[in-house]
Amino acid sequence: MLKERPNFIFILTDDQGAWAVESTKNQDIKTPNLKEISKRGITFDEFYCTSPVCSPARASIVTGQIPSCHGIHDWLQRGNMDAYKYPELEVIPDIDFNDRAIDYLENNKTYMEYLAESGYQCALSGKWHLGDNPTPKKEFAYYYTIGRGGCHYYQADTFEDGKPQLSKEYITDSITNQALKYIDVLSEEGAPFYLDVHYTAPHSPWEPVEHPKEFIDMYKDCSFTDTPDLPVHPWQINTCPVGDTPEKRRENLTGYYAAISAMDAGVGKILKKLQAKGLDKNTIIIFTADNGMNMGHHGIWGKGNGTYPPNMYDSSVKVPFIIVTPDCQSPGVVCSAMASQYDIFPTILELAGCRKKQEDHQPGRSLLPQIKNPQKEATERIVVYDEYGKTRMIKKNKFKYIHRYGDGPCEFYDLSKDIDETHNLYQCPEYREQIESMRREMETWFEQHSVPVMDARKYAVTGKGQDKRCHEENAFDQSTEFYYNDKGI
Repeated sequence: MLKERPNFIFILTDDQGAWAVESTKNQDIKTPNLKEISKRGITFDEFYCTSPVCSPARASIVTGQIPSCHGIHDWLQRGNMDAYKYPELEVIPDIDFNDRAIDYLENNKTYMEYLAESGYQCALSGKWHLGDNPTPKKEFAYYYTIGRGGCHYYQADTFEDGKPQLSKEYITDSITNQALKYIDVLSEEGAPFYLDVHYTAPHSPWEPVEHPKEFIDMYKDCSFTDTPDLPVHPWQINTCPVGDTPEKRRENLTGYYAAISAMDAGVGKILKKLQAKGLDKNTIIIFTADNGMNMGHHGIWGKGNGTYPPNMYDSSVKVPFIIVTPDCQSPGVVCSAMASQYDIFPTILELAGCRKKQEDHQPGRSLLPQIKNPQKEATERIVVYDEYGKTRMIKKNKFKYIHRYGDGPCEFYDLSKDIDETHNLYQCPEYREQIESMRREMETWFEQHSVPVMDARKYAVTGKGQDKRCHEENAFDQSTEFYYNDKGI
């Protein structure tokens, strides 16, 4: 690989499915800068999140562990910050001043810590949402984040090195501009650097007032024919902005696409900055998302917790993953080897020259062989796994099995014949042996990589938020008023 230790720019978006990038399959959306980096690097078209919701997936990325090991099983509703310490934020109408900070990963070591210990200067610009967000994490020399995890696109509650301020601009621009500033600072310090750029886009809200007019106008004449228009799914929950009328569907899709194009413009500024400073010759760029998203796919509006029980459709669990290395031998090539977010941890450390022994509960493997030879068949990479509460998934070759431990029916799909996952074959006798084999394989794998006290199946994870550490009393919102249409399962 590179003779010098490379720099890293790790760009992470929020709720962007693999389908939501400009391609032959989706010509409605405009992402010219993502298109450019895909021409320069390797695109993985079978890349999966570890859990189809924000905080668990983000924790898995930085720790290399699955949720049933690190213990974050739902998006973090509480524990985000000691809100009472910041009375200047009272202008935010929905801030909860009763919230108290919990560092959910205080006993876990992130790959950024290993990078920092080996001489890297690390910085974060954007969303953290893993607890006690305002407090700068020890692995970061520079730290700019969102206080509550989520926010509106204007007047966001931001913190730089622990000090609060309301963003005076579109939050996507704030995150980009802070990243540009950090690139200037880090490049002058001489050490190799690692920079996280964690956008809140394209997470809701999607109303026109939330996004710049130039990006809303980009889609004013869009027909949105490359996005499904289906009846609302019977499991749809009532807390998502459902596109249940033509007008609401158009508003949702316009806002969602506008948020992605605005983020893409930010990526373009970062690329130009790297080139202007001569850093593009020694900087690895990684672009991915925390989880997928349904914008009418299967009749669902939302991610894994857009339904109850949670869903594991590919639109929820498959995310974009593009990696650009300066010495890329196969630019523009698509790699079809299955990979997951738990593979990011060992991949970055190997690329940085920080080789370390894999811990017992870390299932990931470096993607370096696939990056070097993306078209070679990777027979060992034919299985991926996913979990959300009492719902678990195994995908092997073209078969996909979803097992639910008591909170809903199981599902089985033959994706070679049913790429859109419309025909549940779980009850079909001819697949019984295949299903049982995959169930055993899945349970063995999860047993190997879980910690008993963190096992998600023990807890009432409903998709409505986590308030405490998983093993504590009343850790999850257990209200049962879920369904958009009051039908349920």
